[in-house]
Amino acid sequence: MLNLFLKSNSRQKAGVTAGIMGIVLNLLLFSFKLAGGLLTKSTAIIADAFNNLSDMGSSVITFIGFKMAGKPADKGHPFGHGRLEYLAGLFVSFFIIIMGFELAKQSFGKIFRPVPVKFSVFALVTLVVSIAVKLFMFFINNELSEKINSQALKVTARDSLNDCITTSAVLLGIVISFLTTINLDGYLGLAVSLFIMYSGVKSALDTINPMLGEAPDPHLVEMVKNEVLSDKRILGIHDLIIHNYGPNKIIMSLHAEVDSKGDVLELHDLIDSVEKELKQKFNCEAVIHMDPVVTDDAEANEVKNSVTEIVKSIDSRLSIHDFRMTDGITHKNLIFDMVVPYDFCLTDNSLVKMIEDRLESGTYYLSINIDRE
Repeated sequence: MLNLFLKSNSRQKAGVTAGIMGIVLNLLLFSFKLAGGLLTKSTAIIADAFNNLSDMGSSVITFIGFKMAGKPADKGHPFGHGRLEYLAGLFVSFFIIIMGFELAKQSFGKIFRPVPVKFSVFALVTLVVSIAVKLFMFFINNELSEKINSQALKVTARDSLNDCITTSAVLLGIVISFLTTINLDGYLGLAVSLFIMYSGVKSALDTINPMLGEAPDPHLVEMVKNEVLSDKRILGIHDLIIHNYGPNKIIMSLHAEVDSKGDVLELHDLIDSVEKELKQKFNCEAVIHMDPVVTDDAEANEVKNSVTEIVKSIDSRLSIHDFRMTDGITHKNLIFDMVVPYDFCLTDNSLVKMIEDRLESGTYYLSINIDRE
């Protein structure tokens, strides 16, 4: 079944097709549930019907989002329009929150003013079929979101699962009302509406964070490092930056340290090859800056090792790179960059002063550029 959505081999067309599926199925569910609600005079079924109508609106937004996100890069948007998918997912989340709030209000009304529900086979069958349809939509959208890495479809899948719970609660309440004199529709509706609002808030956060520029996946960072360092001619890497311009649109840059005595043309060819490998393996655009480092200066290497040990003794998360030692008239200059976590407790000046004190030598002047990571 999933192959029907992916046969075009295009994530845009797959997303658009999923959006059309949501529009058609939710419109049908709305129509049948509204008819069932009017027959039974059940406010719960009518509310559930309008929940499907809001889902149809969400599918329209998803459809538009994928259409716009598929636009190619242009002069004003050189990295494409992929982030529109996140925006579409955010709108879907807002719809979920609003609908949850509306259901909560209606549920409170039903708790204090219970309404007798009339028996209708048509309404019961409609609710059962609705649960089956929503489960189908959940599995399709969830699988599709994984295949094409779409946050918007992931949110839609979560909403479909919530709809299954909502409709099941409505069905349970109606069955209990038919079989007993107890009316639980209001209480069940309130519990479900709170769950829906929670899901909507969580989905909104999942779409807001990528738009704000969240930190890259640590697993991805580690894989990139291992890939670059797999060639022994690259001695180290630093200043790795990964930008997310939408699902499957990653741009990364990094600095790769190489031996300053190596052949420039050979090393340049190496960097080009690594860039191509990163592009093929991670489906990204990669830019690598080549940093030549001195490896055969025994004194500089010894001092660098000492500074590294001092830095690590302060905090194991600290690291240094681009280390250079230059001669002055009365002293030697130690120039390097130091990577410091954002949550590090010391100020930059305090950290530098601590390193100077532990180095225990008046012959070295430190020039440290601190990078927050």
